[in-house]
Amino acid sequence: MTARGADVTAEGADMAATAPVVVRQTPPEPARPRWSRLGGPAAFTATAVLVLVVAPLLLEPFRLGLLAKYLCYAIVALGIGLAWGQGGMLTLGQGVFFGLGGYAMGMYLKLHDAGGDLPDFMVWSGVEKLPALWAPFGNPVFALAMAVVVPVLVALALGTLVFRQRVRGAYFAILTQALAAALVILLVGQQGLTGGTNGLTNFFDIFGNDVAADTTQRGLYLTVAIVLGVLYLGAWQLVRSRFGRLLLAIRDGEDRVRFLGYDPATVKTVTFAMSAGMAGIAGALFVPVVGIISPALLGVVPSLELVVAVAVGGRYALAGAVLGAVVMGYARTYFSEELPDAWLYLQGALFILVMTLAPKGVAGLASGVAAGLRGRLARGRAAA
Repeated sequence: MTARGADVTAEGADMAATAPVVVRQTPPEPARPRWSRLGGPAAFTATAVLVLVVAPLLLEPFRLGLLAKYLCYAIVALGIGLAWGQGGMLTLGQGVFFGLGGYAMGMYLKLHDAGGDLPDFMVWSGVEKLPALWAPFGNPVFALAMAVVVPVLVALALGTLVFRQRVRGAYFAILTQALAAALVILLVGQQGLTGGTNGLTNFFDIFGNDVAADTTQRGLYLTVAIVLGVLYLGAWQLVRSRFGRLLLAIRDGEDRVRFLGYDPATVKTVTFAMSAGMAGIAGALFVPVVGIISPALLGVVPSLELVVAVAVGGRYALAGAVLGAVVMGYARTYFSEELPDAWLYLQGALFILVMTLAPKGVAGLASGVAAGLRGRLARGRAAA
C-alpha cells in the first residue's frame, strides 16, 4: 500500500469513528401491571377469598351445600385439566378415583356411626361379622390416607402398564371408561360389602359433629374451598415448573420428547397419578357434604359430564377447568329443576358448540379477548 493510500484509509477510519450512529427507535413494549404478571394465582386467590367470605353470608344452608358439592366436582375437574389439558391424556374414568376416595371416607363414617357394631346395610344383607377389609377404616387417619393412597396406587399401576406400551389417544380414553364401568359392576354386585346399588348413606356424625347441622355444613364448605385453593395453587406452580414444561412438550410432540432422551411414560404416569389423587380427595370431601356415595355417582356418565365441564370451561387453563365444573354444576341443578327433560339435550348441544366454535372453552375466549385488548392498547400507545 502506498503512503497516499494509507492516508486515505486512515482518514476514512477517523470519519467512521466520529460519525454519529443512527439507531432506529422502536416503541417500548408497555409494562404489564403486576396483577397481569402474577396471572392465575392472583385472580384465583382474590376469587377464592370472595367466595370464602361472601358465600356463607349470602347463601342459605341448602344452597351453600350445593356450592360445596360443585367445588368438590371442581377438584376433580382440576385433575382432569392437569391430565388432559396439560398432558394430553383424555381420561374418561375419573369417577373411579372419585369413588375410591368417597368409599374410603364413607366406610369410616359408617363404622363411626355404628359404634363398634355392624353398619346397618350389612345387617339387612345378612352379614354376621365385620369383613376384614372394613376393620382398618375405623381409624379416621387410615381412612383419610387411603382416600388418597388407593387412587394414586391404582393410577400408578394403570399408567405403568398402559403408557409403557405407548397406548394413548382414544385407546387410553376407552380403557379408562371401561375401568369405570367395571368398578360400577363390582360395587353393585357386592351388596354385603359395599351396599350394592344404594351405596353408603345415612351418615349422622363426623369427628363429633352432627353432619346435618348448619355449622357443620358451613365448616365443610370452608374446608372444601380451602382444599381447592391449595390444590389449584400447587397445580399452577407445577405447570410452570420444568416438569410442567416437559409435560406440555409431551402433549404437543411425544415422539420428539422421546428422541431427546426423556421418558414420556414416567411423566405421564406421575401426572395421571396426581390427577387421581385429586379425585380421591374430592370424593372424600363429597361424602360428608352430600351424605351419600353410590355407584351411580362414579360411573361412565358422571365421568363424561366432568370431561364436558372441563371442555366448556377450557381444558388448557386450570382456572377454566374449575370454572367449568362450577358453572356446569349450577346449570345442571337449575335446568333440572326448571326443565328436567331438556337438561341432557342442552348439555350435549353446549358441548358440541364449544368443541366446534371454541375448542379452548370459555377461558380461551376470555384470553383471546384480553390479548386483543392489550394489542389495541399497545398500538394506541405506539401511535401516540
